[in-house]
Amino acid sequence: MKTLIIARHGNTFRPGEVPTRVGAHTDLALVEEERGRAIGRYLKSKCLMPNRILAAPLLRTMGTAALAAEELACPASVISDARFLEVDYGPDENKCEDDVEIRLGQLACQQEGIDAMNISPEEVQAKGKAIIDLWNSQAIVPPNWQVDVNQICANWAELCSEIHEDECLLCVSSNGTIRFAPSITGDYEGFCTQHDIKVATGAVCIFTSEDGGQSWICSEWGSKAHKLA
Repeated sequence: MKTLIIARHGNTFRPGEVPTRVGAHTDLALVEEERGRAIGRYLKSKCLMPNRILAAPLLRTMGTAALAAEELACPASVISDARFLEVDYGPDENKCEDDVEIRLGQLACQQEGIDAMNISPEEVQAKGKAIIDLWNSQAIVPPNWQVDVNQICANWAELCSEIHEDECLLCVSSNGTIRFAPSITGDYEGFCTQHDIKVATGAVCIFTSEDGGQSWICSEWGSKAHKLA
């Protein structure tokens, strides 16, 4: 059997801080170790020891991978892999969610031929939130974000082709990129209707193949290791 474990990095904002949309161009360090270590404990509890560990080349992803490996006492080194870098949020990079929703809402008004000054600020923001909701439920990319969906899906498929028989591989990435990993199952649209594709910080997803990599199934999606380990 081939096993692909995908984990999202730990927290980059402390409790009480206003989070921002942190993408490929914002390299924040972790503010805690628990979620990364919990990934390691959770995998240990399931007797899953990675033969290889990959992580996107950012402080938060490399740091999380290192913590998980340390907790696992895994001898494998963490290898940087730019294929699994977080997406580029364009003009919304490092902006708080309210500002993101307002920008998108104003753009939606323009596209609908509505003067944003003629409706309430709450209505404008609601239009933006609806766009973000589509991103979180169906991975429909909001306007002006630099996200090559086909390339990201191809990267996950390529990674699967690189996993050897009886190998277990751990890849630590970010929310925007991870949500496209289920494309390897061959039914991404169906997957989106059954799962919350927005993965929490420190969450774990597990895919396996029992036919030499011809087909992949998702046995776990978004398991919150810090609550289970």
